[in-house]
Amino acid sequence: MIEATSDDAKINGIARIGSQPIALATAALVIIVIGAGSIGLWRAYLGSSPEQDRIAAVRLVQARVAQASEQIAERTKGLEASQEESIDQLQVVQEQLQTLRRAVAAQQLDNKRLSEQVGDLSGAIDSLKQSFASAQAPEASGSTSIRSRHHVKKAWHHRPAKSRQ
Repeated sequence: MIEATSDDAKINGIARIGSQPIALATAALVIIVIGAGSIGLWRAYLGSSPEQDRIAAVRLVQARVAQASEQIAERTKGLEASQEESIDQLQVVQEQLQTLRRAVAAQQLDNKRLSEQVGDLSGAIDSLKQSFASAQAPEASGSTSIRSRHHVKKAWHHRPAKSRQ
């Protein structure tokens, strides 16, 4: 007899499996059915399927997006309101600034007018001083001569008369 070696047995075993494709296909089908059945049982046991989880996740994301959109819209409205308020305040400040500029311009005109009046008054005072000084000069010379004459007359009357006796 012929002895079969282990290499021959392996080759013959693989050859036998390859020669029976129906058995191989049946085994593969049984494995697939068992896998699908266990997945079905697992989903049934957990009570949810991945599709339902995905749908729930999508709905949650949509709700978050909607909430974020509403928050953005509210913030945008708040920013618009604060921007309008800022614009109104800026306009008020600009009007006040314009009023102050007008007031400063009017005050500068008043200062200029008053400065001119002070200059005119200073000139008038100087001319009055000069005319007063020139009017006092002749009186001063006349009054000193009158005073000196009067003083001489008094002195002459008050002299003791030595030679008259």
